Amino acid sequence: MKRLVLILLLFAAPVWAVQPDEMLDDPVLEDRARELSKGLRCLVCRNESIDESNASLARDLRLLVRERLVAGDSDEEAVEYIVDRYGEYVLLNPTATGANWLLWGAGPLMLLLAGGVGFIYLRGRSTAKAPTEAPLSADEQARLDDILQQ
Repeated sequence: MKRLVLILLLFAAPVWAVQPDEMLDDPVLEDRARELSKGLRCLVCRNESIDESNASLARDLRLLVRERLVAGDSDEEAVEYIVDRYGEYVLLNPTATGANWLLWGAGPLMLLLAGGVGFIYLRGRSTAKAPTEAPLSADEQARLDDILQQ
């Protein structure tokens, strides 16, 4: 039983895609590189960071981050270099500036718009007059009476 629990715990541990040959000798630079890699999107896997992805493009991006840090770039400069090269899509958490404000605000705006339309629709239904039925003509009433007597 203990072995089973140990095996399950080993499988539950996160698996990182960073290969030993990618790691920097300086632990401080390696920690910075890992933190930056967690915020950059793998362009192949889409919703995975390059730190978690096994794709070859993610490996290239991890190496590029380390290369920029070794060259003396700050964290912001390294990320800016990659964003300039690959576009803002490479960021897992895009900035809320410029045209991105429209994307950030579209969800709440649509929710408010849908709520307003729903409120107006329900309000209009509650104040609408109930449909009135026209009374039966004499011929229709006579035919109904015949049917009910049978």
